[in-house]
Amino acid sequence: MKRLDPNSELEFPLTADDAHTGEPPRRGKLVRAPGRLTVFILGAGLILIGLNLRIGVASVGPLLGNILGDLHLSATTASLLTTIPVFAFGAFAFLTPSLTRRFGMHRVLGAVMIILAAGIALRLHPSLLALFAGTVLVGAAIAVGNVLLPTAIKSDFSHRAGLMMGLYSTALFLGAALASGLTVPMLPLFDGSWRWAMGIWAVPAALAAVLWIPQMTRRGTAARPTGSATGNDAQPPFRAILTDPIAWAVTGFMGLQSMSYYAALTWVPAIFHDSGMPADTAGWMLSFSAFPAILTCLVTPAIAKRLRPRWAPVVFAVVLTGAAFVGLLLAPQAGGYLWMTLLGMGQGAAISLSLSYIVWRSPDTHHTGHVSTMAQGIGYLFAGMGPVGLGWLHASTGSWTAPLIALLVMLVLQLIAGTLASRDRYVGSRSPARTIIVPAASTEDQSRQGQ
Repeated sequence: MKRLDPNSELEFPLTADDAHTGEPPRRGKLVRAPGRLTVFILGAGLILIGLNLRIGVASVGPLLGNILGDLHLSATTASLLTTIPVFAFGAFAFLTPSLTRRFGMHRVLGAVMIILAAGIALRLHPSLLALFAGTVLVGAAIAVGNVLLPTAIKSDFSHRAGLMMGLYSTALFLGAALASGLTVPMLPLFDGSWRWAMGIWAVPAALAAVLWIPQMTRRGTAARPTGSATGNDAQPPFRAILTDPIAWAVTGFMGLQSMSYYAALTWVPAIFHDSGMPADTAGWMLSFSAFPAILTCLVTPAIAKRLRPRWAPVVFAVVLTGAAFVGLLLAPQAGGYLWMTLLGMGQGAAISLSLSYIVWRSPDTHHTGHVSTMAQGIGYLFAGMGPVGLGWLHASTGSWTAPLIALLVMLVLQLIAGTLASRDRYVGSRSPARTIIVPAASTEDQSRQGQ
């Protein structure tokens, strides 16, 4: 009897219809799975790309004071450096399907890292136009990467989607924490130059592009658009999911938790500072919240897959975040570290759940791409209004009470959307999502297939 390679598996394609109905899959051509080293390099590349998807934005906030003083900008103009990327996350997300169809998912991901590195490096040029043009490039690259990462995980790691989504969302928070925490301390290394303190973050993006070269050059990278497990070209168009209630639930949860996150990212230091906390300590408090967020990012998807009822992790995330906002409303300084721990844990759980629902509620890679485009395109366009709206409320009322109450109201809507998104349903189907385990083919079957 022929001995099989222990580092490979033989798999049959699984159709979307099979996934919905639970019928045994049709036999197809045997496909040899990649070896462990190849899978490791692929997974490491995806996580490194995820690490870079917040660095280009998070490195700007700590330097806004330096930028204001050097370029003599108004606070409103300078704030565009942090709000433009969020709107770009939504606007450019809708370009992703056409780019993927034309060039292939893995090549587009490589191009995303190259453009991201170029956008960050462009901000080194001593002109206001270059600063804002680089910021738009950064936002556009991140927008496409945001959409493609869940799709790539669904395509390449469908059997480990929970683990990979946990690692991916952890990488997002880790990248943001590194950029926000290390950018200012690096200023002395560059003689106080804020441009170089931001520009140095092009290096990890360039390294990610280099690590991703094998995926860009492998066979099939530029083939037809990623589709279902069958490779069937007769796939539903993007507009088909625009009336799907499950897709809208995932989109609502993504948009509401993103709005909460970016509103906190923008205004929490100001809330602490206005309560009497020194500015540097107020900035550190926000950076500190990233550490508990990393913990919940990592473990929440794995727990959520096993926990009953399904909506329990959503309640956990909303309650923790809500408790943090209540604490900031009543006693911001007295329990600062406690509020930031709760906020980080709640937001970390929420972002990992929202990204995981994109994968879990999609029956195949084709639908994952559409749901990811819809959830992140519409969701980030909505999220971009959060910091602006809260800033307007604060300016109108002269306090942070109304903005924090507004965030608590949005959390109620987030709870409703998350509960609907947590149900075991596929986009495009009213029946429960079902996991199908295909038994390995016997040696005799393998021999017949090879004839």
